[in-house]
Amino acid sequence: MRIFKVIWQFLKDIYKNRYTIYQLTKRDYKSKYIGSNLGFAWSIIQPFVMITVLWFVFTKGLKVGPMGGGDVPFVAWLTIGIIAWDLFATTLMGATNVFQEYSYLVKKINFRFSILPIVKLLSSSITHCFLLIIGMVVLLSNGISFSFYWFQGIYYFFASLVLLLGLSWITSSIQVFHKDISQIVTTVLQVGFWATPIFWDFSMVPEKYQFLFKLNPMFYIVEGYRRSFIYHAPFWEARDIGLYFWITTLTILILGIVTFKKLKPHFADVL
Repeated sequence: MRIFKVIWQFLKDIYKNRYTIYQLTKRDYKSKYIGSNLGFAWSIIQPFVMITVLWFVFTKGLKVGPMGGGDVPFVAWLTIGIIAWDLFATTLMGATNVFQEYSYLVKKINFRFSILPIVKLLSSSITHCFLLIIGMVVLLSNGISFSFYWFQGIYYFFASLVLLLGLSWITSSIQVFHKDISQIVTTVLQVGFWATPIFWDFSMVPEKYQFLFKLNPMFYIVEGYRRSFIYHAPFWEARDIGLYFWITTLTILILGIVTFKKLKPHFADVL
């Protein structure tokens, strides 16, 4: 019951500090590209280059054909997977260092710095929206028609944010005391990219080992984006993996709250 009170208080803090969150998000997004001639275009260029390189290597070099049973162009299939993963990786890397980045706010007595991970989530979400627009263009240009199931992507986007909030509270709180956490997160994300079916088809995995890959919460998100934008399948068809995802995500969220609450009294002394 106490956990629910903490969550409710956090939601109230978000509403109460909505203008501050808006201003910090705008500033955070702009600060990434200060001094850069191309500005925010870099947030689009980097994943675009990754998609192009992987597409070229796998279709031209390794001669990989259409995915999803042979009827989905590889570039469309890859693009949606990259977009889903980019939100997760970019946000988690940025949020891990958020308390150090905004240490001047953490030291303010009256500032609710528990909202700082929200700033990173919203900042990355802006780029995510631009990438989704590009992804839709790629889908349409490759013969995948528009469907109202595309709006189902909002559900998977929300699911990503809840997962990221819990993970961000854990990694950012520990990072204040142990600087190696950011390097660990980077390494785990590198492994996670290759272990998640982003550029390879999950059907390639022997059935007896598939459950191991499904333990990764991002499996549900990546496949969910594809179910929405490519296969036009309702999310409730994946009930079992969806139930596992939410149990895991809410557990991570609770662990994040507990970790943050336990460590936050010591932040100002260390930063």
